[in-house]
Amino acid sequence: MTDPRPWPLDVPGLAYGGDYNPEQWSRQTQLEDVKLMKEAGVNLLSVGIFSWSMLEPREGVYTFAWLDEVLDRLHEAGIRVALATATASPPPWLTRSHPEILPRKPDGTVLHQGARQSCAVASPLFRRYALTMARRVAERYADHPALALWHIDNELGCHVPHDYSDAAAAAFRVWLARRYGTVDALNAAWGTAFWSQRYDSFDEVLPPLQAPTFVNPSQQLDFFRFSSDELLAHYRALRDTVREVTPHVPTTTNFMMSSATKWMDYHSWAPEMDLVANDHYLIGSDPHAHVELAYSADVSRGVAGGHPWMLMEHSTSAVNWQVRNRAKRPGEMLRNSLAHVARGADSVMFFQWRQSAAGAERYHSSMLPHAGRDTEVFRDTLELGRRLRALAPVRGSVVRAEVAIVLDYPAWWASGIEAHPSDALDYQEEMQRWYRALWERGVTVDVVSLHSDLSRYRTLVVPTLYSVSDADAQRIADAATGGASVLITFFSGIVDEHDRVRLGGYPGAFRELLGVRSEEFHPLQEHEILTLDDGTGADLWSEKIHCEGAETVRAWADGPLAGSPAVTRRRVGDGAAWYVATRPERSGVDAIVGALLAEADVSPEVPGLPPGVEAVRRHADDGSGFLFVINHTGASVEVPVRGHELLHDHEIQGRLTVAPWDTAVVREH
Repeated sequence: MTDPRPWPLDVPGLAYGGDYNPEQWSRQTQLEDVKLMKEAGVNLLSVGIFSWSMLEPREGVYTFAWLDEVLDRLHEAGIRVALATATASPPPWLTRSHPEILPRKPDGTVLHQGARQSCAVASPLFRRYALTMARRVAERYADHPALALWHIDNELGCHVPHDYSDAAAAAFRVWLARRYGTVDALNAAWGTAFWSQRYDSFDEVLPPLQAPTFVNPSQQLDFFRFSSDELLAHYRALRDTVREVTPHVPTTTNFMMSSATKWMDYHSWAPEMDLVANDHYLIGSDPHAHVELAYSADVSRGVAGGHPWMLMEHSTSAVNWQVRNRAKRPGEMLRNSLAHVARGADSVMFFQWRQSAAGAERYHSSMLPHAGRDTEVFRDTLELGRRLRALAPVRGSVVRAEVAIVLDYPAWWASGIEAHPSDALDYQEEMQRWYRALWERGVTVDVVSLHSDLSRYRTLVVPTLYSVSDADAQRIADAATGGASVLITFFSGIVDEHDRVRLGGYPGAFRELLGVRSEEFHPLQEHEILTLDDGTGADLWSEKIHCEGAETVRAWADGPLAGSPAVTRRRVGDGAAWYVATRPERSGVDAIVGALLAEADVSPEVPGLPPGVEAVRRHADDGSGFLFVINHTGASVEVPVRGHELLHDHEIQGRLTVAPWDTAVVREH
């Protein structure tokens, strides 16, 4: 499918570069930077992200000359610029003059100046200052030939996803009034008859501040929704400001779509973006970090509606913010970068170009490290530039999948609120458990929202969809009756969108679809493992199930529920609905996934690949395909394929050999 979204203006092929912070360096160093950037093949840089205090050192006093010179120099070198609004970190003079714009924690603690994002985005005063800065930058550089893209703010909500300031409280009340219309409707949705919480007016409502014990879960869930919407409103205000000045220049902001970042509902944000961009960083302690990378990339593609997207940041090697910051192994950065491209990224960008000598991120790796150009990191920077130039024909092609996993941010938020049957349940852990089983089987997966076209998929996996509306539950049921094999896991369909329990037996919204009724949860204790009738183990969860139209696929072999169902299946319409009422061990998950894929007649992208080798295919409008084979093992692998291998520029007549720890990309005949 042709991508309807715009691309950074006049950037040829795949975009390559990263954050560039010239304000940290001397003019001599900046001149060296441009020389090395040209050598590396850099064609796009994010500039000015944290430059507010340099551009406006005192209120109303602007110093643009240094940035003029930087942009002129980059243009002369043929490098395009994703220019930031410079609003990601307010300057010290602003927070000193107006401390009321500082954000607060639930206990009232003020988050002060000295880091970044020290602002309450709901504050009308802060918003006015930020929009003024954005307009000044837009007007200054509207006609600059280097300008290719607007980089709006930066990683919105990264450090302050929820603000509890007075400004946020006032905005929350407005949001609630708009959502519910009347305070009686709010009382009904929140169940405020419990614990004498009934409100007589919206003016009485507070954010979920620190309280003596559990705060109303429905109040918390709505505050999470409000916080995501308020951050998006801040993005829209900044975007609209620069768009008024430069309607021809596309805009975006960098999302953070990993398994750890949960507080922005990026599915609702995506329609506001001219193009979707993501930042991703490996967790050094994760032995399967490359699988989590694939998941994050698939989430990014899903948020982008299946269209190509931008990798706006990742790291050449170690980061600075983990407990133990592991350097990447030889070849790992190249594999990481091309894995993102394989899964739909049309850019590879990093934080940052040159490694900082001072500041909190001085030990965060970069394209040009502290040790300079005579380093493995910089040699990989050069090699990656070469590889991306060879992959220019890939731009605009798309990934197609027959399997999807449903990701729902409000359900993620709601499932993590305290006082549940088991606080050990982790939504993303369940997502990763099923995703990894599919990845290991070589199956390409879309990670999609409930509002995607679910009818496109042969297999649909729905992990722990704790909260769901009637309409969204029906969409999942329609996918099953339409022919999909749908798998739903435990603690799904339990509450509606207001976090009110659905009565009549669990799993609530999915009882009829699944043909089961559960009368009570039986969460397992820490380290408690029970056995299923196929000999595999399961932990965390069990529940007392009665089949009402479903067949038992797996039953408990021991424990208090011995003999009762643990995994069920029901034929519905042209498809089937599976229910997994526990957390199977890895082999159990794999067996269920195998049965699910066989039932739906879904095959791996390339059958027969050994463990640790991933294969993903991108499809061009002309019918051609690009097969990416990424070898995460220490042994060579052979792949049956015909075509032209782009990275090493040679023809493949039927068998492709991919070296250990290497990547190959074949334009198939």
